Amino acid sequence: MRPFARHLSKSLRTTSPPIIKGQAVSARFAIPTTRGLFQAVLPSTTFRMSSTSADVGELKIENTNIKSAPGVDLSQQQKTLIGSVLDLFAGRPSLAKLQLWQDDAQFIDPLTIAKGRKQFEPQWYGLQTAFSEIERLHHEVTSGGNPIELDLKSRYVVKGIGKEQIISSKVKIWSDGDKITKVHDEWDGKLPESSIAQAFQRLNANTVPYVVGVPKNAEEDAKKGNQ
Repeated sequence: MRPFARHLSKSLRTTSPPIIKGQAVSARFAIPTTRGLFQAVLPSTTFRMSSTSADVGELKIENTNIKSAPGVDLSQQQKTLIGSVLDLFAGRPSLAKLQLWQDDAQFIDPLTIAKGRKQFEPQWYGLQTAFSEIERLHHEVTSGGNPIELDLKSRYVVKGIGKEQIISSKVKIWSDGDKITKVHDEWDGKLPESSIAQAFQRLNANTVPYVVGVPKNAEEDAKKGNQ
């Protein structure tokens, strides 16, 4: 096993969330707000989930500043879905945010095909264990249709070895009513360098559910530093 693989294997047993830099995330990280000419502001979002999902806690969207290209109009529900997905990509999952996904929803990127809640939930919690730092460099919604399309550029730092990589991608979000049915993360056609690629490969659908624990309720979620 290569040295960085040993570091990653160890890091996957940790639970501390990554340092998040970028646009309009939780104030406790003291991070600058979104910059840009085109900005659709999502009001501070705190929703109580339905009684059937009470154990997942309140839905609190941290990314409330949604940047949109000229001419792209978004409904309040679309802004909520986009904000929640941006939070997930920033390594800030929560059970409440993942309740915005249908149980049989899919997450697909160049290294992963996760189908159903048992596979896609660990994918998002896995970012906290694989990466020590995630910085969102840019995002812009380019289409308000179905799918919603946005450009995303992020910097990842592998936990334990400090290796970093910038990944640009086109993210597509499909929905049915108020629920997400599918998310595609389409990279710019280039697989990242080997250490970064291995970090993402460790988040593949078959192994992550056995390595990354998903909180059982809101109390466990809060202990992990999520909201």
